[in-house]
Amino acid sequence: MKRIVTFGEILSRLSTEQGQRLASTNQLQLHFGGAEANVAVSLSQYGHHTAVASRIPDNMLSDHVVNYLRSMRVDTDLIEFGGDRLGSYYLEVGAGNRGSKVVYDRKYSSFSQLKESMLDYDRIFENTSMLHVTGITTALSEELVDIVENLFKEAKKRDIQVSFDFNYRMKLWSQEEAGRAFKRLLPYIDICSCGELDLIYLLGYPKVDQELSDEEKLLIYYRQLKEDYSNIKLCISTKRESISASHNTLKGYLYADDTLYQSRTYDIDHIIDRVGGGDAFVAGILHGYINEWEHDATVSFATAASVIKHTISGDANLTTEAEVMEMINSGNQISR
Repeated sequence: MKRIVTFGEILSRLSTEQGQRLASTNQLQLHFGGAEANVAVSLSQYGHHTAVASRIPDNMLSDHVVNYLRSMRVDTDLIEFGGDRLGSYYLEVGAGNRGSKVVYDRKYSSFSQLKESMLDYDRIFENTSMLHVTGITTALSEELVDIVENLFKEAKKRDIQVSFDFNYRMKLWSQEEAGRAFKRLLPYIDICSCGELDLIYLLGYPKVDQELSDEEKLLIYYRQLKEDYSNIKLCISTKRESISASHNTLKGYLYADDTLYQSRTYDIDHIIDRVGGGDAFVAGILHGYINEWEHDATVSFATAASVIKHTISGDANLTTEAEVMEMINSGNQISR
């Protein structure tokens, strides 16, 4: 079985318990994650061979990271050791009308100081069928934009599929910086995760008639993206409505062959942990794509997988294909 490689920063996450404030709490829960690592963990739960390519310091905390990934059946042989810091972030968990808040502490992390000379393309791409990266990785340094672009070019030379999630984070870089970087990467991408706002504010697409439905608008934007970058096979995104920090609705979209496929709308009325929901959706899409499912089945599975993630503490979606299918077939938590 060929493997799926994800490339990005592995982070420690320190989060409050619900109802506690970062400014006053005396206790934080430790989890490990990072967008790319979360996708690798999810895919491994579905039975795929996955590996994470990253860089972390050589210390006891990193031993914990490696043990965590191995316990999730994710290969760690592509992790380089060096530098002084494991990137981290602090999460104040929201409740009711008070949303969650994030404080990043990842400057000068081992991964952010990665140099291309530290990477071995032959090792990364050996027995590899797909590479997945997110925009968070490219936000960490200008050199990482160059590295990701070169990784994508090398992947295409080797006939390896490329998946990219815009995953824009305003705390890490500006819209203008992100837009410039993404335009460099788009010519090499097969599966692109981006939504309406990404296309407007990052790529500069003009707003369409606001009287149109969400689906009609998204179809117009995706058609334009496909016209500009004919290499893209799938465009994917979700639509979320936040009723409160613990009550959202979620719907998934997949665009392929000039058709917009959509999932049911799920009502998630008791969110345990929203972090990693987008990564769970992407992993579900990749699972369906690799297995050559019909597009409507793929987006239905991915959305249901993301919904389940909202009920699981931590960054990763620790659920199996059978559990996702069970929820789809039972119709639980479906609002319409």
